[in-house]
Amino acid sequence: MLPSRRLGRSGIQIPPVMLGGNVFGWTADTATSFRVLDAALERGLNAIDTADAYSRWLPGHNGGESEAIIGVWLKERKNRDKLIIATKVGLMMRPGQEGLTRARIFEAVNESLIRLQTDYIDLYQAHRDRPETPLAETLGAFDDLIKAGKVRAIGASNYTAPRLAEALDVSKKNGLARFETLQPLYNLMERREYEGALQDLCVAEEIGVINYYALAAGFLSGKYRKPEDAQGARGGTVKAYCNPKGFGVLAALDRAAARFSATPAQVALAWVLTRPGIAAPIASATKLAQLDDLVAAATLKLDAEALADLESASA
Repeated sequence: MLPSRRLGRSGIQIPPVMLGGNVFGWTADTATSFRVLDAALERGLNAIDTADAYSRWLPGHNGGESEAIIGVWLKERKNRDKLIIATKVGLMMRPGQEGLTRARIFEAVNESLIRLQTDYIDLYQAHRDRPETPLAETLGAFDDLIKAGKVRAIGASNYTAPRLAEALDVSKKNGLARFETLQPLYNLMERREYEGALQDLCVAEEIGVINYYALAAGFLSGKYRKPEDAQGARGGTVKAYCNPKGFGVLAALDRAAARFSATPAQVALAWVLTRPGIAAPIASATKLAQLDDLVAAATLKLDAEALADLESASA
């Protein structure tokens, strides 16, 4: 049984790794998605992160594909009570349907609930900050959803430290539900956005951090060893990491993996789990072996030598 970690002060407990749902309906068709979801739950990975906008970026897609696949799976398996479902609102679904206004949040949550075939969402997140909408309006809408039983807790994604601090202050002054989680970009290749003021704020306020791209679009799995390896749906993102720093990080991961009889992916996720404020990194999977990496990472303990080597390579 995997250990559990707390999502902020919400009382919600999740395993040390969240399963990323961005691949469902994108690089994983329905049958593959079902196999991954079945195997994930069997392994104790019962927390899934998705968004209403996944996978709108694909030609012919309108958004909601990931949620819809998860919803059919939940209905067929009749296992909603065993899952922690996190989704997001804020990105454009159709022209004129985006943002974090009260009207848009109420419209979007009902659409997500229909696609997910459930009557509540465990963690509902603002996908990115929308400065044009008053925080009091956004947080007031979220607060009403919690009171209505449609949402258990709320979180923020891609917020800066000043804006997250402002949001927490608005919640406190107005007696509104607060953001219990933050979803930033964070991994061994991308440390600047989270470390520093944002990390300090999350630690001080007990915000549970569930970072995305924990494996840098798969680069930290060691699958891509030269620029020409960067093919497929994530090729463009991965190519940006094929540089001296990236290959230095892979070398450090290889050294730790050899010492601990692990894989580079397991080491990369285990490193994230040592960082202040982190509740659970988010990582996706389309193959069962990748799920095994996520499970193994949850209990892998790196020593001071490995951590220092990774720190040096990724600084």
